[in-house]
Amino acid sequence: MTLDMDNVEVFDTGVKGRGLRTTKNLCAGEVVLAEPSFAAVVFDSLSQQVCHSCFRRQANLHRCAQCKFAHYCDRTCQTACWDEHKLECGAIKKNGKAPNENVRLAARVLWRIQKDTGIVSDSQLTSVDQLEDHVADMPTDNLEELKIDVHNFLNYCPNIRHGVEYISHIFGIINCNGFTLSDQRGLQAVGVGLFPNLCLVNHDCWPNCTVILNHGNQSALNATFHSKRRIELRALGKIAENEELTVGYVDFLNVSTDRQRALKHQYHFDCTCKSCSKNLKDDLMMAAKETEGNKPSDELVKEVQELSLECLAKVEAARTAGDFHEVVKLCRECLDKQEPVLADTHLYQLRMLSAASEVLSYLKFFSEAAEYSRRMVEGYMKLYHPNNAQLGMATMRAGVTHWHAGLIEVGHGMICKAYAILMITHGPNHPITKDLESMRMQTEMEQRIFKQNECVYHSMREAALQNKPMGMMAEAVSVEDNVKALFHKQ
Repeated sequence: MTLDMDNVEVFDTGVKGRGLRTTKNLCAGEVVLAEPSFAAVVFDSLSQQVCHSCFRRQANLHRCAQCKFAHYCDRTCQTACWDEHKLECGAIKKNGKAPNENVRLAARVLWRIQKDTGIVSDSQLTSVDQLEDHVADMPTDNLEELKIDVHNFLNYCPNIRHGVEYISHIFGIINCNGFTLSDQRGLQAVGVGLFPNLCLVNHDCWPNCTVILNHGNQSALNATFHSKRRIELRALGKIAENEELTVGYVDFLNVSTDRQRALKHQYHFDCTCKSCSKNLKDDLMMAAKETEGNKPSDELVKEVQELSLECLAKVEAARTAGDFHEVVKLCRECLDKQEPVLADTHLYQLRMLSAASEVLSYLKFFSEAAEYSRRMVEGYMKLYHPNNAQLGMATMRAGVTHWHAGLIEVGHGMICKAYAILMITHGPNHPITKDLESMRMQTEMEQRIFKQNECVYHSMREAALQNKPMGMMAEAVSVEDNVKALFHKQ
């Protein structure tokens, strides 16, 4: 794939080392750069549910007849992936089983380096082995894991032409620079890949760009029109010429000290961005509720915060165990205690609202889930960048929940807001944006019916939900079926 890199250039940022900056003025939603993976693999746990070529998640995948490990949508995907899979296929077949995803990715990287060197096209701005590995900064536990991975790698690829030090370097690069790949709906992490140009984009907690995975298209009969999976770096707003391009390595919805700690642990640098150095929005994220100028005592706030942390741990344990009714019970009890004490932007309350709305939606208690999701989105809107992809996804889920609850006007409004955000973060051709467009059109039609005659709307909706199609509501059922995956068992 030939990629246009005229929008960007490498420059020396000073303290942060190399970075990327734009060479022209950019608008919100504009694709700054696109890059196919240097190498990528599906997670071990999803190796039979996700195509190893396009990384789409779907049923009835075709298994590689040789290694019996790799799975593909069809012959087209298998053929498109053969260059990447050929050596892997032989190694798995010889060893009798596939190693973990870290070893498989390291092998694919090293095989590609041996075949094409570390630079595979003129549009690649840096070679793979020039990327930072931070092996020297790894804690003891991580170094022990690295030794195990290197040992397993040498058993998997005994004829590789590199020594232990260089192999460790590649594992370190993957650890620091690996990019998580999501499925076609953006709902689940399904794999990890290495994108050298993307690795040059530095972090900022309030970034001016976002990264999404475009799964490509192999459906055309003529292979000339096929496109590979690739990441797209998209502008979140206006970016001036010569401005540095940044993305968020971690979720903004944590106080600055927690973000800094996570960045130091995973990426080995101290974040000094404006949001962290000035502790921006930390006060909102840990705020107490104020009613007519009165606030609860510091002791009560501390007590509720400690209770919230304990409850969040119990919720996660119950959700992992599949006890969703216990999750609901815990969430209701905790939210009752949080509501009069913590502000609507407090992180612990937002996390509890998120868990409650997700599980209640899964259990089909849509009316209660809708109320919690509305409160959650209202809090998110005060904290996140207005074009943040996480905000867009949360707003979409909340809109769908209201739609399921029969609250068509609020649901349609939220779906429209989500669509506006994801048009910028994902673009018009991404599957999830196309889904949202279908939902937007459907809810707009239902809203017109609702405004004309509420009784008719509710009777049609009730018939549709009972699988008794009646008029236009029959179309809504098919669209709702497409979004059931939004509320899946974790």
